[in-house]
Amino acid sequence: MVLYKLEDFDPNYRDTLQGEDIKGLGVYTETNNEKIGTVNDVLVDDDGHFRYLIVDLGFWIFGKKVLLPVGRTRIDHGTDRVYAVGMTREQAENLPEFNERLSLDQDYEERVRGVYRNPSYSNQPLDTSTPLETRTPVEAPLETTPAYTRDTYKYEQEPSLYGLNEPHHETMKLYEERLIASKRRQKTGDVTVGKHVETETARVAVPVERERVVVERITPENAGRAVSPGEANFREGEVTRVELHEETPDIRKEAVVREEIRVKKVVEQDTVQAEGTIRREELDVNTSGLPIEER
Repeated sequence: MVLYKLEDFDPNYRDTLQGEDIKGLGVYTETNNEKIGTVNDVLVDDDGHFRYLIVDLGFWIFGKKVLLPVGRTRIDHGTDRVYAVGMTREQAENLPEFNERLSLDQDYEERVRGVYRNPSYSNQPLDTSTPLETRTPVEAPLETTPAYTRDTYKYEQEPSLYGLNEPHHETMKLYEERLIASKRRQKTGDVTVGKHVETETARVAVPVERERVVVERITPENAGRAVSPGEANFREGEVTRVELHEETPDIRKEAVVREEIRVKKVVEQDTVQAEGTIRREELDVNTSGLPIEER
């Protein structure tokens, strides 16, 4: 199992932790609030699960860093403190030193775990209800430590070291429902656009000309004057011909474009209000008279 420093695994881890940075927090004993050191960094596994806090003991032991399994911690963001559960300052001094220049392999981790498996580092309170004179029967089976192999070891095997939900990191999830809106496209009808022919009587005014003959008799100014003998040419049957014309309308038809019809669709935007009944879980706290602090 490969372990990574938190920032190497997630450069934006502060956003992931919603701004609650654990690095730099002071580490204190849980029993007497004695400072052990400062959180220097966090080691996470391939899935991003917190596995160890790197604690710098430089406050009282210069340059020494140790690993503190997350299952042995209690983080109090209200006081910006990390409490080392079940550990004294002297015990922290005796932890195997963590050297960043050396590889963090299974052998080193197993050496660290071996220390924390010691009952003196246990976070479980000692059972003092048993009278001192009570003797353990000889035939009673001795409590044995489970055997772990370096090739098959999984952090989940030891929730007391790596379980964030045991018992100082209890998490309760509150659920709520929300409305999810989607749309379904459906046909609402058809619109048919066509054309037909209508007939009507059209009228048009055409100006025309028509010729007619006007015979006009006039008396010349020299009427009564004698003409020369050769000028008076009396001839029988002399006729003057005049052609008459008139215009008649010539009507024909031709087709012209009157207008164009364009058919298209437009989409109108509208907001439709919908409602539904949703459920949400709320937190009920029964303190039995004990003071609690909500943040």
